[in-house]
Amino acid sequence: MADKKSDLAGPGIGDYAELEKILPQDYSSLLSAKETQLAIYAVKDYIEENMCRELNLISVTVPLIVDVESGVNDMLDRDGSRTPIQFHISNDHDKNPIDAQVVQAATKWKRMALKQFGMEVGEGLLTDMRAVRKDYWLDHDHSAYVDQWDWELTITKEQRNLQFLKEVVEKIWNVLKGAEAQVQEQFPQLKTDKYPNLPDELTFIHAEDVLDKFPELPRKQRETEMAKELGAMFIYGIGWELKDGYPHEMRAADYDDWVTRTTSEDGREMHGLNGDILVWNPVTKRRHELTSMGIRVTAETLKLQLELSGQLDMLKLPYHQAIINNEIPLSIGGGIGQSRTFMLLLKKAHIGEVSATVWPKILKDMCKKKNIFVIE
Repeated sequence: MADKKSDLAGPGIGDYAELEKILPQDYSSLLSAKETQLAIYAVKDYIEENMCRELNLISVTVPLIVDVESGVNDMLDRDGSRTPIQFHISNDHDKNPIDAQVVQAATKWKRMALKQFGMEVGEGLLTDMRAVRKDYWLDHDHSAYVDQWDWELTITKEQRNLQFLKEVVEKIWNVLKGAEAQVQEQFPQLKTDKYPNLPDELTFIHAEDVLDKFPELPRKQRETEMAKELGAMFIYGIGWELKDGYPHEMRAADYDDWVTRTTSEDGREMHGLNGDILVWNPVTKRRHELTSMGIRVTAETLKLQLELSGQLDMLKLPYHQAIINNEIPLSIGGGIGQSRTFMLLLKKAHIGEVSATVWPKILKDMCKKKNIFVIE
């Protein structure tokens, strides 16, 4: 069992012998390779259309590479464990060079883009984001190639509260449930008692309450037990130190707000305006994260989170200065994993069945023995 500290950041199981035990023994894809591709794009079209309608978003272009000096790349965690791919563009015989990075997510770029595209309060954007995360350990649901629906919505100061966060989460859940119903109408074989559908209701639970239920378990195992019990949940308040001395997860300090004080339904003081949708995956019989999201930092909460994280030097970067000087809108946003969603809704055992990327030979051989065929 992983200890709590090592489980705070970075995904993946971390051991291929362990992964081989976890992969299902009696798996057979419900869809052919051709049907899988048709189903992927049916789900993709449905989610993009309905996310835009539910949250008043428009689809916009999104960068694959960004200037290092902009500070807009997503560092994912605040412990420095996952770093972006960086390269030098010598441009003009190195007279006007650029140091660039491949994005790990468009989390910070989107908030800057709200201003760039003139989004008023209640308006937002949706991106078809592609990224590379070279420090992921490659297992059944983590890939070095990442595709997300990264979205961002302009909000008011008064909307920076848990109730508004929950309302947005409910809208996203309704879109995901609608996509499930739509793809099963097109491919009836996906509706099977062997792999039950997502529950209609999403349970909201604070990270502190998850810890209270399973105080001895590290984060991923707590999430697994809760997902098994609830079917689907939104864990909120991720990043603030919990009563055991650790945050639920090492959230980055410069986008989601995890320091703002909130109050539980029974009157306890808590923190954080962010969270994750996690579900129970009946195929893999494990936790399955679909989306991470949150209300974004203000000038005040950015400073506090960077101070708590020992990263105040980041304040000099253009993105951070734009927040400090109130030059970009207040917002809420998140990223929905595309291949993660396809994998879940199409009842797949491995993310490589819906995503074309690279895998080590040991994993491909292991999958083939278990009747799991990843896209080459």
